[in-house]
Amino acid sequence: MNTRTGNTNCLWKRDFVLLIFTGLMVLLIYSLTTENMRMIRNLVSKLQEEPVLCPVAISEESITPLKNTKHYLVSAFMDQRVKGFDIRIIGIFKRDSINPLHCSFCCGGVCNKTSPANILPHSDNFGFPYTATDVLCQIPKNCDPSYVTVLTQPSSNVSDHLFIPIRNKKEEMRFNFTVCISNLFGDYNNVLQFAQTLEMYKLLGVNRVVIYNTSCGPELERLLQSYRQEGFVEMVPWPIDRFLNPSRGWLFSEHGGDLHYFGQIVNLNECVYRSMERSHYVLLNDIDEIIMPYKHDNLVSLMNTLEPQHSNVGEFLIESHFFPKKHFEPSGRFHLPQWEKVPGINILEHIYREDPERGVFNPLKMIVKPKLIEQTSVHEVLRKFGERYKVPLEVCRIIHVRVALREYLKLEELNEDKRLWDFQDKLIPNVDKALKRAGLLPAEEQN
Repeated sequence: MNTRTGNTNCLWKRDFVLLIFTGLMVLLIYSLTTENMRMIRNLVSKLQEEPVLCPVAISEESITPLKNTKHYLVSAFMDQRVKGFDIRIIGIFKRDSINPLHCSFCCGGVCNKTSPANILPHSDNFGFPYTATDVLCQIPKNCDPSYVTVLTQPSSNVSDHLFIPIRNKKEEMRFNFTVCISNLFGDYNNVLQFAQTLEMYKLLGVNRVVIYNTSCGPELERLLQSYRQEGFVEMVPWPIDRFLNPSRGWLFSEHGGDLHYFGQIVNLNECVYRSMERSHYVLLNDIDEIIMPYKHDNLVSLMNTLEPQHSNVGEFLIESHFFPKKHFEPSGRFHLPQWEKVPGINILEHIYREDPERGVFNPLKMIVKPKLIEQTSVHEVLRKFGERYKVPLEVCRIIHVRVALREYLKLEELNEDKRLWDFQDKLIPNVDKALKRAGLLPAEEQN
């Protein structure tokens, strides 16, 4: 009796252990299977999210020659504002060689899905053989493209063509104000004015400055790299002189060359589209110009006032006022010793303003809402979806320190304008910090 009871107890314990072991194994197998399934699902999801690379050559350059033509592609953007089209390519086309073209897309891993191209040369070409040109394309059905190129024939073999990436597909609005600087060339080295202007724009509320660089001086290069590392400046290489003979002037009949002013109009348009999905406003002006509010502390306050009054306006025109660099403020209070060896103009020393001559053309620059702009020139927007408004000069004007426009004007015929001095307490130390960061102040000043 006792033996049978002991055997029964042992069998019960063995069965209990087996039951526990079996349960643990089932849980372990289920857990491993669930984890594997989760990993597989995540992998499939990632493969679906990440585009399959096309078996074609992708250009990483800012200027891409278009095969079998005399044209060049610059960049491509998603743009569905014009009915019937989805993609806008910014290019440089030779005006006398524009023939029918076709857009070719990379859709996942499938290449050479094509659609006819609509070619829109910009009307402001100033007589030059090459001009800024838009190419509008429709995306083919069942295509989510990542890259695009342009073909002379829809049946062309795409394997020997360079494709460019399509931008603005997943951009987020990150900036309130972006300044677009069309180009630097000719070893430009106006370091002090450059630093003062960039720091002035920071004080006015600008978040990003985009600069197209063909060439600049060594000191300015150091300054720009410092701002680039800081994240305030975005540098776009612009080796236009490798492909064309760019003009140093604005009019072909006077200056010759292939393309207006190193491709200034191309740069401005490219920058508008580059900024379209990430910046609420874009300022289109030169680096030696400051769009300056005169009744507001900054650009944010200025546009917060103008926007409700002019909600349909996409182009705010700002009048340019020249401050001749040959006239200096007499006290010399801003002739600072730490800046004496820094190349360039000290804008704080020039307070005499030359008012524009009425009845003749006066250059204007712009603050634009990029989503309402289709094509822009230097001094006005050519094609837009909104309205135009000229901002009164007492509200906002451009401070442009440069050579005098009307050399014959005497000093007493100019107006004293010390608006820049309102920012001196912050501007001067900020410029010093920027120059020190780039290693551009004398050693004794850095110490």
